[in-house]
Amino acid sequence: MSTQQLAPPRVPDRPAPSPARRSARRAGLAGAAFAALVTVVAVCGGDATARVFPYGPRHRSVNDLGNQFVPFHAHLWDLLHGRAQGGLLFNWQSGYGTSFLPDLGTYLTSPFAVLVALFPRQDIDLAVYVVTVLKTAAAAAAMAWLLRTQRPGPWWAAGLLGASYALCGWSVIEASYNPMWLDGLIAFPLLCLTGEWALRGRRPVLGVLVVAVGWTANFYTAYMATLGAALVLLVRVVLTREGVRERARVVGRAAGTVLLGIGLAAPVLVPLFLSSKQAYPGWSRTFGPVPWSDLFARLMPATYSFNSPAVFVGTGTLLLVAALPFHRALPARTRWWWAGLVTAVLLSLQWAPTHLAWHLFATPNGSAYRQTFVLAGIVVIAAWTGLAAGVPSGRALAAGAAVLASAGLWASGSALATTWGYALSAGGLALAAGAWWALRRPRLLLPAAGVLAAVLVAQAAATTAYGHKGKLAGLDDYPSWNAAHTRRAEALAGAEGWPAYRTDAGRPALSGNDPMLLGGEGGSYYSSHTPDVFTRTMQALGAGWTSRGRNVQSIDNPVTDAVFAVGARLKPDGTIARAEVPPLVTVHPAGPEPAYGESPFANQELLLGAQVYEDPVAPGVCRAGTEAYLWAPEYNATARLAGGRPFRLNGSAPRNRAALQPLGTSRGPASRLVFDRPAPQRWELSCLDRTRLTAAVSALRASAATSVRVSASGLRATLPPGSRGTAVVAVPAIAGWTCDGRPASSRLGLLAVPLDGRITTLTCSFRPPGLVAGTTAAGLSALVVLGLALRRRRTR
Repeated sequence: MSTQQLAPPRVPDRPAPSPARRSARRAGLAGAAFAALVTVVAVCGGDATARVFPYGPRHRSVNDLGNQFVPFHAHLWDLLHGRAQGGLLFNWQSGYGTSFLPDLGTYLTSPFAVLVALFPRQDIDLAVYVVTVLKTAAAAAAMAWLLRTQRPGPWWAAGLLGASYALCGWSVIEASYNPMWLDGLIAFPLLCLTGEWALRGRRPVLGVLVVAVGWTANFYTAYMATLGAALVLLVRVVLTREGVRERARVVGRAAGTVLLGIGLAAPVLVPLFLSSKQAYPGWSRTFGPVPWSDLFARLMPATYSFNSPAVFVGTGTLLLVAALPFHRALPARTRWWWAGLVTAVLLSLQWAPTHLAWHLFATPNGSAYRQTFVLAGIVVIAAWTGLAAGVPSGRALAAGAAVLASAGLWASGSALATTWGYALSAGGLALAAGAWWALRRPRLLLPAAGVLAAVLVAQAAATTAYGHKGKLAGLDDYPSWNAAHTRRAEALAGAEGWPAYRTDAGRPALSGNDPMLLGGEGGSYYSSHTPDVFTRTMQALGAGWTSRGRNVQSIDNPVTDAVFAVGARLKPDGTIARAEVPPLVTVHPAGPEPAYGESPFANQELLLGAQVYEDPVAPGVCRAGTEAYLWAPEYNATARLAGGRPFRLNGSAPRNRAALQPLGTSRGPASRLVFDRPAPQRWELSCLDRTRLTAAVSALRASAATSVRVSASGLRATLPPGSRGTAVVAVPAIAGWTCDGRPASSRLGLLAVPLDGRITTLTCSFRPPGLVAGTTAAGLSALVVLGLALRRRRTR
């Protein structure tokens, strides 16, 4: 047999890229790298100037960064290292057991998130910081690549404009402590890139994958980015394609790409959306636009406010956009379409109907201008459109400078305008105008580009540092991991006994998610997906909260510890308090369906199944030897037993609710309750008899499950033979639980299964609602994408 017969059939080689294409690709990579470098220098320089972690003693973890994102990334670290209690579907550590897939999809599905696994566990704050900087740099690189894909132009200019996008005020001030939003900052230029591919009929499969990754990483900002990318594509179609049929074909390709990409992300998105509907509602607000003077003030560097749009994008970029209508090297049609888009998106920030459209038709609980990054991106694209046609003339630059000066004059009526902001803005405007004008002379290219880069870095670093100052003055902050964290984590690990009993991180907490940050299986939980049934159950039992009910605190109370099988609790002095508690599954007698009332003490007894509290023997006086507990949910001051130490209650309604507070052991009339401020309108003092509690716990243990085993998303309990009544599992009755093949029922907010004396083994499993539907949608989308890939391969 000849060698020719053995040889495989020859596949025609693809044509080698032309020298021009290779040169363009190298220039694109250079621009992306330059954008990333400038961004990293500016962000780190601003953080170092502010002396915040990791460059100084000031806390960086303000608001949700320390309260949510660092603990969630710590839990991800534990999952990746095989140390977490639970898995991808269920989290046994938080809120006495809660769904995890929605939290994963909201906070942790960014491709960058897994990088935290490369750091030591105690360096979780540093890991999150590094991920934040890398995300910002990636957004800069993606924008620089997009710009050169849309139009040819100087690589260094694309890099500077890409960096100015990533260093916009929204990014360095707002998203820096909401790292999940930075995935939207990356998604916008990538989604615009898929629009370019749809415009040219290229890379349909890759476009679908880009959409899928963007929507999986963070659907909330990806939704905004998709709207913005659609507007950009609309302008591109109008300016580059003729005829209704051709334009419709492009729009159809883009729409199909988006729908298929969202379909691939459906296994995360569908459970996430359903979980949002089942979450505690928190609060709602009516949108009110900020004064225009405030908006124009935020165009300048070194400004800050929590609830106004941080629209700063660098004076050099703003100058190009302001000069765009006067840049006669561009056709008038092009100038006015892009200037009109910038203006329309700017106006949409201030009009209630478009504000709602940007935010999925619900005003956000916090900052109301979360779509600002889309405006920044469109501004940068418009600036590149003008620059790619040539540097604007001196007359156009002067006109643009006059527009910016007018905006600055208008901003003088705002309290947000600062001296530093005006100085940096005016100096930057003068230097940028001079540098752009100098670029018309080739011999001045390098110094002019250097000036533009220096202006951007200085302004962005100053904005970063000033933003830290504003956030630390106006928002809660949380310490980075230190010796106190280590001591608590080691104490919790030493007391671990799961699943025989739970270990609770206790109060006062270091964050709203201490179980994920420090360890244990406690009751604290803070998420956008905090279940309504969990919040209302804990409220009925006397728990405190912040964030209007979405940040639920653990209850420091032996009765609820018995109900939730908390056998070890970390105390404020660092010691572990231990107690004999029933197992996770207990058996209660059959009877009418109980319901919670107003008193948390009566509600605890109802759930426990025994009376363990006494009424005071006199107003404000417990019987000697009993333990005094105060419930005053709206009280915002200290209270104590006479002669004892004061305890702080944080009841600033409606944002905060004070927790049921242990005051200590009563000595009788000598231990009268004392309020250090006028007594609240609603309060109750009750007296716990430990002897009764011990007897109640013994009775529950006698009839409870003899063994309990847990898995990543379920449990299996062995019951005493002949058990009748109701088996109660000490887990909130959130949607998704099935027990013995049937949807689980609820008893006072906990999982419950009726017993008829024949069940000896109880098996419960959890599956997030919507997972099957989402997986089906993803499978159908994958089949369509596979068909596209095969058809494209055949047509090559």
